[in-house]
Amino acid sequence: MFRGAGDSEFAFELLVSRWAELAWHPADGDRPVVVARQLGTRERRWDTVVLEVDPDALAARRAFGERTLDSDLLRVVRGAPADYRWYRDALEDPGFPWRYVREAVHRAAGRDLLEKRRGANGRIEFRRLRHYPDWVERVVAIENKPDLDASAAAALSDQLRHDVESGLADEVWVATAATGDRVSPALLEDIPVEVGVIEFDFSDGVHAGAGEVVWHPTALDADGDPRTRLLLAERAYGKGWRSFRETMRPDCRHFELRREGRALVPYCAAKERVPTAAECKGRCPEFSPEPPQWRTNGWPIEGGPGKGIRALLERRRERERQRAVEHE
Repeated sequence: MFRGAGDSEFAFELLVSRWAELAWHPADGDRPVVVARQLGTRERRWDTVVLEVDPDALAARRAFGERTLDSDLLRVVRGAPADYRWYRDALEDPGFPWRYVREAVHRAAGRDLLEKRRGANGRIEFRRLRHYPDWVERVVAIENKPDLDASAAAALSDQLRHDVESGLADEVWVATAATGDRVSPALLEDIPVEVGVIEFDFSDGVHAGAGEVVWHPTALDADGDPRTRLLLAERAYGKGWRSFRETMRPDCRHFELRREGRALVPYCAAKERVPTAAECKGRCPEFSPEPPQWRTNGWPIEGGPGKGIRALLERRRERERQRAVEHE
């Protein structure tokens, strides 16, 4: 796959996600995107999610901040009136106690998503600060399976069929690692015909030409629950694909970032490979906290290497968001 990765599906997933930022769409030309990993519903979790976005609308979404808007916040932000009104008059009955809506109004005001005041009889009134935009154009799901053989294709069949029929995705792909041989037609028979297949050669790291389309997908009727699609999009926006900075231990002295072409991936100097997110925890037998002196006196980065790695990954996520906004 690439040096140090071994057979790690986690490493492959990171590389595919970075490639999607650089070179999406694989068949129809460059499109502005937001990319995330490991998102889904209770029924299905997707390895990689690509949101094709409208640049102007994404810029308007960014005015609401960089954090995810959960379902309660979306309800009050999208329903906020232009002029002050009592929240019960402004919004439809949610089907659950109104006190939870009132709490969401308070939270939204605390994040400067809307304005609130106490009106007549102490009632909480609110109004919008800005319009919440329709910023997502298409939702694309990618299943990452670097070792796609006949048994893996058969095992994925039901999951992919669910992806096609759920109405949440506009397009579904399987990403696999190139082996030098053509993908067997017999293998493709176990994959729903609507699902695209793309092969990746990451032997030289991530670059725009690392992927080759083997089978083109069918455009799907994304007629599922639009609220669920929007919640997925919001989680993708807030989480991104570099979220391993929050679930792994960059504050371990063995944790490094290694460049693989145009990608930065986590690397464990103790294991001499890319660790999985499950391995890179405080209970890892090789875990060794940064010495206190690394986090003092500004050496080599104020707060220490772990804090510097988190800041670097956050800057890269911010840069890609801005690139999507400025896309022409």
